[in-house]
Amino acid sequence: MDHPRLHPYYPLDARITDYAPNSKSVLSLLSTASLSSTVLLGTSLMLSIWARPSLRKTDRIAILWFVLSGTLHCFFEGYFMLNHDHMASRQDFFGQLWKEYALSDSRYMTADTLVLCMETITVLLWGPLCFLVAYLTQANHPLRHPLQVIICMAHLYGDVLYYATSLYDDYVHKRPYCRPEPFYFWVYYFLMNFIWIVVPSVYLYQSIRAISHAMRKFDEDSLSRKAK
Repeated sequence: MDHPRLHPYYPLDARITDYAPNSKSVLSLLSTASLSSTVLLGTSLMLSIWARPSLRKTDRIAILWFVLSGTLHCFFEGYFMLNHDHMASRQDFFGQLWKEYALSDSRYMTADTLVLCMETITVLLWGPLCFLVAYLTQANHPLRHPLQVIICMAHLYGDVLYYATSLYDDYVHKRPYCRPEPFYFWVYYFLMNFIWIVVPSVYLYQSIRAISHAMRKFDEDSLSRKAK
């Protein structure tokens, strides 16, 4: 049986089935997530240094970013894709993390169509592409920048769509998905997602400059050969 109001999420009439409160504290969840991310990035950094010691520091940072993004997309968001129909009752680590984050966006507890479709595309396409871009960066492959443009645009488009749909429902339809406490809006909803606007914008600009420089050099070399 559904109990629309026996949960902490907004809107209060959201139909969330079999909700079970988290057994772990917020501090415990966030500490474990932070430690896991640190181990992931530290391991990736050591492997990158071992495989190619001469790699530029900026490229090494890019590798860490895309490894982190790919891991979140494929595993954390993949968890949501596989368990979206019974998220509210989950008590494993990822399930409790999602229930904590959903205090800022209850659509993750109700298997909202847009969120589910967006996350499925992210898991199946953008996650693997992040890992591929990380590998191409490590290998200094010429496909790195064209594919980096694609993944950065995907992140920007997805984030804008994510913000726009929830804010539209809030301000136009008067249906908020976030609890009223500022912490949930500004830290969970805004800041944690805004990172995927700021960083992809930097790497999009980087790739556009690199491709433009390469095309200019190609055109100059072509004109030089024709002049001979």
